[in-house]
Amino acid sequence: MPHGTNEKPTACLALADGTLFYGKGFGAPGMTTAELCFNTAMTGYQEIMTDPSYAGQIVTFTFPHIGNTGVTAEDDETNDPVSAGMVVKWDPTEPSNWRATEELTAWLESKGRIGIGGIDTRRLTRAIRQQGAPHVALAFDPEGNFDAEELVAAARGFKGLVGLDLAKEVTCAQSYKWNEMRWAWPDGYAPNLAPKHKVVAVDFGAKRNILRCLASAGCDVTVLPATATAEEVLAHNPDGVFLSNGPGDPAATGEYAVPMIKQVLETTDLPVFGICLGHQMLALALGASTVKMNHGHHGANHPVKDHDTGKVEITSMNHGFTVDSQSLPENVVETHVSLFDGSNCGIRVADRPVFSVQYHPEASPGPQDSFYLFERFAEAMEARKA
Repeated sequence: MPHGTNEKPTACLALADGTLFYGKGFGAPGMTTAELCFNTAMTGYQEIMTDPSYAGQIVTFTFPHIGNTGVTAEDDETNDPVSAGMVVKWDPTEPSNWRATEELTAWLESKGRIGIGGIDTRRLTRAIRQQGAPHVALAFDPEGNFDAEELVAAARGFKGLVGLDLAKEVTCAQSYKWNEMRWAWPDGYAPNLAPKHKVVAVDFGAKRNILRCLASAGCDVTVLPATATAEEVLAHNPDGVFLSNGPGDPAATGEYAVPMIKQVLETTDLPVFGICLGHQMLALALGASTVKMNHGHHGANHPVKDHDTGKVEITSMNHGFTVDSQSLPENVVETHVSLFDGSNCGIRVADRPVFSVQYHPEASPGPQDSFYLFERFAEAMEARKA
């Protein structure tokens, strides 16, 4: 609880190792279990909470001022929050932003998501870094009644993300068209009325801002569910195929996604572009393997080096699994690496317009150093037509 208060705690975060953090609950009362990660971004808490890649996870925000920009439906990456809950240092602040239409706490309550404030997030973050992303139970009870043993047992009962296919849970139920471009002053989101390239985007948990970046790069986007077959993808006669971000264990999602990608690669010369889980799916289809990371990469300030140009990009990241660069086959080139830990952040096929990156170049939230990747994808489709 905040220093100097005698209030009874109304929320409890229990780690599987028995550690308990008590604080002040907000959002919707209840209990949930998940993997706990931390995110270092200084802005974009709403985009983070609604990013489908956070399915099965509770997010600790290392930046203390959460809530100060309020909430607006314009910033949702999908209809509802996908992250199971949030952990913050201070109670969410009152919104002070002309675009805000709602307070964060009221929004979380209406969406059935739990928050806990008054937590020593530095201590928690150090624990995650040192011991790996823990399994946790998060409970909010306005009366402050908690059974600590029961919560620890619930945390230990969480099965974890290894072997878990979560893409099926967050993908679209049916195909749809997308033509909305990136937000621009003063009109906000505008449609692309003259797209040049037909793109099929396979939705493993796609963020809306990634689809907007495709539209802004001149793409007429048709979004298909994660389980789409190669026949269903190619039936749209696309100029290129995009593989989206998403949650869970890539090896589990790969059970059905990898055969589709392999068939597209073997039967066509289409440009293929993947982001995040889409990057991992492409790597698996090309013969590489993926591994679970200790605590993953989650933030908007991750330096990545581009081997092709020597440039360093500051990127937005959210992943708990990574492509094992030692497993890349001969014809696949490692294009980008993390300057934090040397892990793989990008690949391309040596002689084809097939490439992917681990990070989020649409950067919502985050820097926009990497938008060129969407333009590269568009240029590859243009070159194929020519």
